[in-house]
Amino acid sequence: MSSLPPCPRCQSTYTYEDCPQLLCPECGHEWSALAEAPAADEARVVKDAVGNVLQDGDTVTVVKDLKVKGSSLVVKVGTKVKNIRLAAGDHDIDCKIDGVGAMGLKSEFVKKA
Repeated sequence: MSSLPPCPRCQSTYTYEDCPQLLCPECGHEWSALAEAPAADEARVVKDAVGNVLQDGDTVTVVKDLKVKGSSLVVKVGTKVKNIRLAAGDHDIDCKIDGVGAMGLKSEFVKKA
């Protein structure tokens, strides 16, 4: 029996093969067995609203009024956010905003300062 690679998303060792795809029963992630090796080597590139590449520690400016979910607060256009951290998931950026607190932002709503 051949050894299958662990899941690239959750590192589960319980992966199984279903025709050309590999599947993870724990997180539900599906990936191609052929494209698995090059995808692991690629670094994730996060770009802002105008196409600039973002990195950890950058300062960005909000380009659209953003409502804070679960609150009546609004992050206004032009708000500067310092020392961002890139994160995986739906929201690309983890940060702290003065007066609002810690939150996640999507890179499409910020511009590198």
